[in-house]
This record gives sequence, C-alpha cells and structure tokens, in this order.
Amino acid sequence: MALLAIDVGNSRLKWGVHDGSTWIATAAADHAESASLADIWAQLPAVTRAIGSNVAGHAVRVSVDATLAKLGLAARWIESQSAQCGVRNLYRDPSQLGSDRWAALIAARSLCPEACLVVNAGTAVTIDALSAQGEFLGGLIVPGLDLMREALARDTSQLGRERGSYATFPRNTADAIASGAIQSVAGAVERMRAQLRSRSDDVVAVIASGGAIGTLRSHLLPDTAVVDNLVLHGLLAISRA
Repeated sequence: MALLAIDVGNSRLKWGVHDGSTWIATAAADHAESASLADIWAQLPAVTRAIGSNVAGHAVRVSVDATLAKLGLAARWIESQSAQCGVRNLYRDPSQLGSDRWAALIAARSLCPEACLVVNAGTAVTIDALSAQGEFLGGLIVPGLDLMREALARDTSQLGRERGSYATFPRNTADAIASGAIQSVAGAVERMRAQLRSRSDDVVAVIASGGAIGTLRSHLLPDTAVVDNLVLHGLLAISRA
C-alpha cells in the first residue's frame, strides 16, 4: 500500500511514491502536464493514499484533485500547524507559513537533531532557521535566480535576458547579473547561518533542496547537505504521524 506525495510549487509539480521502505518513483512535471499524470500514476503499484502541499493556488489544486479522482484517490492537503512532528512554529500566524516550507522544516528535523538552516531554492528561495529544540524561529524569502534576472531585464532599459556565467569578478553584463544573483542567495545563507549560530553558539547545519540547487551548490558553504525533494520527505513524515 504505497503513498503518493505531491509537492505543487510555484512553477512545477514534484511527486514521489513511497512503498513504506523506500521511494520507488519520483519525478516532476509542469502544471500544464498535471492532467496527464493519471496515466503515469495508474501504472504504479498499489497507491492507496495521497498527501500534498500546494502553494500554486486554487486552480492548480482543483486540477490535481481531478487527476487523483480518476484513480479513486483524494489527497490530504497539508497546512502549516502551530506544532507537528517535533517542530514548533513561531510564526505570528502559523497558518500563514507556506505548506512547502512547513513540510521542509519537518523533513529537516527528522534528518538533523542540531540547529539548522533549511534552504529551498526554486522560483523563490526560502532560508528558514530551525533551533536545536525544534523551534522554527523565522526565515527569509528572496527571489530565485531566474526571477532576479527577469526583474532586471524587465525593469531596466539596458540589461538584457542573455544568460551569463558565474565569475568572481565578472567582466561582462550577463556574467555580472548571473554572479550577482548567486552571490545574493549565497550571502543570505551565510548571514542567516551566522545569526543562528550567534544566538546560542550551536552547531548549525545547512540542508538545501530545490530545482536551482544544482546551480547554487558549489557557491554555498562546503558542509551544505543537499537533499533531493525535501518537501516530499516532510510529507512522508507527516503522513506517518
């Protein structure tokens, strides 16, 4: 009796099937392709439950629900809680925290007993602080790499959309934009880690995930642990609780 976990992000839908001991399938699709997933999911063995996180809005959720209904499934859509699975949510209004961030925090807590930063690099980049006691202290949201580049191209008259490469000292405009975006995210992670460490002198781990992490990985702190599909791991932990 397998579990289907679904992470509906701003740009893409990630999914995985867990058979109770391991992930037997994981993949991603654009939102426009969600209707075609029924055929793929129908071929997976004995999926009897579905759990999901959705930050893409009501229309996308309705589409995914319709796809699941073809398989006789109804998803349990999670929402952030004041406390769950060993994590306590210190947001002023816990329900305002994105469900993907909440699932990622729960996954990080299950993987790491220390204080840690949870970095999810997608359309936006979130950098969330989790204490050694399991308290979600708060976090940052910054534009993702593509959003930064697009904003500069859209809102300035002389900066184009040409993709550049990272350089320590960029010597053309495209590289300057690409390098600035990477340095912005990497710098935010380093500052947040220093602030969390100064709070209690705890060891602070960094756990990172998301579609842009491949580009960012070599620019983050050397001891950063990259975990694919961190939100799916959190959904699995929530389903077991």
